[in-house]
Amino acid sequence: MSTPAFSIVLPVYNAGRTISQTVCSVLAQTIEDFELIIVDDGSTDDSTRHLMALATQDERIRLVVRKNGGVSSARNLGVALGRAPLIAFIDADDIWDSHKLARHLSLHRSAPGAGASYARIGFLPQEAEALAECRTISNICNAPLQLIDVLGENPVCTMSNLVVRRDWFVRIGGLDASLSHAEDQEFVAHLIAEGARIESIDALLVGYRFSPDGLSMNLDRMKAGWHAVAQRYLAGPALASLEALYLRYLARRTLRSGGSPLKALAYSLTGLRIDADAFMADRRRGFGTLAGALVAPLLPMTIRRLVFS
Repeated sequence: MSTPAFSIVLPVYNAGRTISQTVCSVLAQTIEDFELIIVDDGSTDDSTRHLMALATQDERIRLVVRKNGGVSSARNLGVALGRAPLIAFIDADDIWDSHKLARHLSLHRSAPGAGASYARIGFLPQEAEALAECRTISNICNAPLQLIDVLGENPVCTMSNLVVRRDWFVRIGGLDASLSHAEDQEFVAHLIAEGARIESIDALLVGYRFSPDGLSMNLDRMKAGWHAVAQRYLAGPALASLEALYLRYLARRTLRSGGSPLKALAYSLTGLRIDADAFMADRRRGFGTLAGALVAPLLPMTIRRLVFS
């Protein structure tokens, strides 16, 4: 059996509504040389039924069903079961552009020293069915990522956006399964701290779906998780400056997802109090976020969704 170019790891927990669309976006890749390892992490909805049907349709799919052990543990298991030198991750409510794997493979072949790679993501409303429906697109860094990039606003944003070399994944010991929030951010920070070079691709390749009832929308816990991770790498004024940037990011994320406008305002004001210079360092983002947070409480929900999503 030949070794595929990519091992794709997909953890699933109660994603029956979106999982078929996610898997179809993987199977539609222009590069067919991959294995898709799906770890059903103790789903209690109809996810398992959908996954079993999908697994019979393509021999590249390997389905593992287990008791719930957490998303990091599920990803680590998927990687351990894989064989490819490049590992790509996708979450069960996200989608890929059909050229995603091809673009990452091209980068890693042209830059063999890169330990990992990422691209731009588009933020999708919950009901969206195609990447073209995104209204906001993330930024990338033109130079290899630094700790300040990842622990600030984190252009990688989601594991669905990351491809990492297997040797680097093994070298840092995988994802920290003790973390329930910011585990993906910690993983990228750990790569950089160990010397991995993480390169960007200037293309929109991932659709990131906001799920207001999902883990990623518990923003206060995200903040606590971020703080626990950031303290592993920084302290003092540097930590305060990055916390201000992260609060600006949380404020924007709250507005984009249709969350509480008062929460967005609280994040903005707290960020300004902690380090106003850092919060306003990018004046367009700083003033834009603050203006949005100030105006949002005055707008009806329907208007907020149109303006900020």
